[in-house]
Amino acid sequence: MYLKLGILAFAGLSAGAVIAAGIFAFLAIIGVFPRLIGVTHTAGHVILYETLLILGGTWGNLADFYSVAFPFPGKFVLAVCGTAVGIFVGCLVMSLAETLKALPILNRRIGLAVGLQYVILAVAAGKAFGSAVYFLRGFG
Repeated sequence: MYLKLGILAFAGLSAGAVIAAGIFAFLAIIGVFPRLIGVTHTAGHVILYETLLILGGTWGNLADFYSVAFPFPGKFVLAVCGTAVGIFVGCLVMSLAETLKALPILNRRIGLAVGLQYVILAVAAGKAFGSAVYFLRGFG
């Protein structure tokens, strides 16, 4: 009985580790982390970035596995954390779009010669406004 549970636990943890490594590798390949490091001009702190990525991924998995509640002291901290996650997701989406060369295709499809940055800004502002309405009305 214990051997069976041990093998099952080992297989589950191994599969989870492989999937997590694949996701982090995917994020590194499409250039999210190098782009953020380049934009913030913090190339001297690569070891810190790597350590925080590993700790954040491990802590997130453990928090999900054990259903840890987050004791936020208020809505302000929640808003700051939500903004940080939103910025990360936005960087992820833009890196993926850049990797897949989606922006030149979008330019040709809608016939946009100049002003793509305004289209991106409008999409981001619309998303932020929609999220604010969603949470301020108490749906979240």
